[in-house]
Amino acid sequence: MSKRLPLSVFVIACDEADRIPAPLRSVRDWVDEIIVVDSGSEDDTVAVSEALGARVVFNEWRGYGPQKVFGVGLCRNDWILNLDADEEVSVDLAAEIRALFADGEPPLPAYRLPILPLYTFQERGHPWTAHHRPIRLYRRTHACFKDAAVHDTVMQREGEAGRLRGMVIHRSFRSLAHHVQKVNNYSSAQAADLHAKGREPGVLALLLTPPLAFLKQLLLRREWVNGVDGVIVSYMYAFQRFIRLAKARERFAEARRVRDEDG
Repeated sequence: MSKRLPLSVFVIACDEADRIPAPLRSVRDWVDEIIVVDSGSEDDTVAVSEALGARVVFNEWRGYGPQKVFGVGLCRNDWILNLDADEEVSVDLAAEIRALFADGEPPLPAYRLPILPLYTFQERGHPWTAHHRPIRLYRRTHACFKDAAVHDTVMQREGEAGRLRGMVIHRSFRSLAHHVQKVNNYSSAQAADLHAKGREPGVLALLLTPPLAFLKQLLLRREWVNGVDGVIVSYMYAFQRFIRLAKARERFAEARRVRDEDG
């Protein structure tokens, strides 16, 4: 076994026993520690994670950002790699990260990693569709997660972020039914966030968002390279962009109704 890197990996999870082996197995042989932050799984997530060498810590769910801030606080190393329970580090990316540490500290304080989406009905993802490149590998002294309930984004405090070429493989949905279920839950949180910020969607947003989102996914994010599968993915993206606005509008309407009744 090669020398382990001074790198802490943490994963937030809940009821992910079927998927969490992939991220853990993709890093367990070359990182110093793996931490799983569990928010109350009712399946075998805890047992599976511990069997694969992870330290599991419970933390009550308060949102994506707070959960990841908590996860970082558990890590003993300065260098952090964050993965989600539906992701895994590709062989190429693992080699690239190990090369960064070959001569000691990586030269930059943070790195953006390309996320390659892969659906269950796809045999393999196309690298052209890896449009999202968030900071996932970073020094905790130079960057940190935002403490926001919906958006789990790493904010860099100083220095510049490099870009790696190896992919993080992202299997976000177990099926189309799971996609709809996940969008339903996440869009409710997004709608609550829009309502809290006073951003009520107008008629034009409701009319134009679905077709523009479809074209964005199909053309700008190059899902057209996946043929019919790309069309399906693009329609699903349009739906998730629309339903968050519809739910936000519903919240504003309900708030007005309650206000009128109380007034």
